[in-house]
Amino acid sequence: MSAATTFRVGLLGHGIGPSLTPAMHVEEATLLGLDYTYEVFDLLDRPDVDLGAELTRLEELGYAAVNVTHPFKQQVLAHVDERSDAVARIGATNLVLLGERRVAHNTDYRGFLGGLEGFLGERPRGTVLQVGAGGAGLATACALIDLGFERIVVHDRSEDAVGRLIDRFQGNVHLATTGGDLAPWLGRAEGVVHVTPTGMREHPGIAFDVDLLAEDGWVAEVVYRPLETELVRRARARGLATLDGGAMAVGQAVESLRLITGRDPDDDRVHAHFERLIAADAG
Repeated sequence: MSAATTFRVGLLGHGIGPSLTPAMHVEEATLLGLDYTYEVFDLLDRPDVDLGAELTRLEELGYAAVNVTHPFKQQVLAHVDERSDAVARIGATNLVLLGERRVAHNTDYRGFLGGLEGFLGERPRGTVLQVGAGGAGLATACALIDLGFERIVVHDRSEDAVGRLIDRFQGNVHLATTGGDLAPWLGRAEGVVHVTPTGMREHPGIAFDVDLLAEDGWVAEVVYRPLETELVRRARARGLATLDGGAMAVGQAVESLRLITGRDPDDDRVHAHFERLIAADAG
């Protein structure tokens, strides 16, 4: 366990000003008796940012870690010294511990797996459709494999991204691509996992037609702000079972806090704080 009690942490990404992750971290860390600050570095206006130099700058300022989000979850791996087993398997990171050695972790995987496992219960685990093959999509696909789905069909606007995902995990389970034609698969899959920025406040909209989903299908979302995305709202209006992005948001925050501080956060307490933040945000 880390003996430190003071931590400076940052978040790197695009369009991340509204993130609730800093507030979740600071609230729980304070309750754990830590001096914890968390700052957001939105690099949207710096398309040519040198990620290695940015990490060095933060290290020199005394930062203990950075969370990493879209679009840097894969790019930043070129600037780390060590990868956790999960990162080596997934090929993407959302947390880099800084210091003498930069160590990349993936807490998206653990957060999504825990939330979806509880949501699925005894539901069949045959064919699942995943929409999105970016950095977060690598983590969710890995979780779907470990949850025992027989077939995972992946769709993304970038066929290259789909190809890379399938190449990375092929051999674990039957993986397939929609070949760019999403509609026919919407009614054939038992459930759909949505892993693109579509639906965020900064990227409003919906990634696919909910009316094409099977009557007994389910939807899992990773976007959490708003918590009820257009996708979740329409799926619920149809009476479909839905998992919103809150489970993954809380799960990854708890695991990140544990890795950064060496302390054991209280999962229920963090989830309750998240719900308060969401309620205040909606108000």
